[in-house]
Amino acid sequence: EVKEPANALTKVKYFWPKFQDDMDMDSLSLAINNDLKYFNRLKDDTLFTYGPDEFTAEHVRKSLKTFLSIFKQGTDSKKFSQYLRKNFYLYKVPGFWGSKKVLFTGYFEPIFDGSLERDSIHRYPIYRRPDNLFTIHLGLFRPELSGQRIMARIQGNRLVPYYTRKDIMENNILEKKNLEIAWLKDPLDIAILQIQGSGMIKLPSGQIIRVGYSASNGHPYKSIGRYMIDNGYITSDNLSLQAIRSFIKQNPDIKDEILNYNPSYVFFRLLDRGPVGNIGVPLTPGRSIAVDDRLFPKGALVYIRCQKPIMGKDGNIIGWVPFSRFLLNQDTGGVIKGPGRADIFWGSGQYAELAAGNLKHKGEMYFLVKKPDN
Repeated sequence: EVKEPANALTKVKYFWPKFQDDMDMDSLSLAINNDLKYFNRLKDDTLFTYGPDEFTAEHVRKSLKTFLSIFKQGTDSKKFSQYLRKNFYLYKVPGFWGSKKVLFTGYFEPIFDGSLERDSIHRYPIYRRPDNLFTIHLGLFRPELSGQRIMARIQGNRLVPYYTRKDIMENNILEKKNLEIAWLKDPLDIAILQIQGSGMIKLPSGQIIRVGYSASNGHPYKSIGRYMIDNGYITSDNLSLQAIRSFIKQNPDIKDEILNYNPSYVFFRLLDRGPVGNIGVPLTPGRSIAVDDRLFPKGALVYIRCQKPIMGKDGNIIGWVPFSRFLLNQDTGGVIKGPGRADIFWGSGQYAELAAGNLKHKGEMYFLVKKPDN
């Protein structure tokens, strides 16, 4: 298993892909310009590791500007690929156990009906981060644990794990502590919101508020999809967000059993704009990707080849087609660990939910950066 950034990317010398992009130029320009806001906040000599090589923030910033300038010229695919091969380094992600394949999944920004006050319909709260949730950086105590952390609370004179999802949702351990941001109709809505990490809440007045990830309770994430497969509730071939939602709706008596299998719980904060990734810039639908930030350089230019769904008039998938495109590494995720996982942000709306809920396809992923000037 790859655990160090130096081993997470392999420089490509031969067999470069033919670079083609299936999206519009404006979306890529937006994503790169958001990226540049991140790099402009950093010291010029901040280092980023691309497999065996290191580059400064200043160099990556220039690399992104150069790439965008060439991309905007609309050069044909062959000439564009030739230019990149001459002027850029290309690094391939090895995938799990050197398989050279990455498992791509997706996430989106859901929208749910909610209320700022509890009523007979909206009975399930989403909470802001509690004051008694502490982040413990273990590297402060032992250097070999640098980068690792736990979440905890104080009980008497002891440090103990924070409350589980069941403690919070069923036992109402945080009730009446003035932590509620809003109230939703269904605990499944809350679980989906927590898995996606951000979303929109439509209030009875029609106003929409946005919430985003603030912290988690520190318990490991356990997939309710995997739990449902292992217990024969759904099949692995049928696993999707839509299938999970449908089964739980038809079997409300085991809803709590399924949802409480995952002890992880996410706390939120109000946002004044769309979802923000781990580098502090807004995510761009179809152009932002989440990978393991312990292994891969933040803000890096990424190229992928995978598959995407075709949506029929009835809102269902009628097929899958290959696609390739450039994205930016602008996020990470609790379950996106190792060199064999990547999560594409699809935005919001019907297609975004469909793609995010059903994408679990293997493909290829590359990182690019401009060669240093001689």
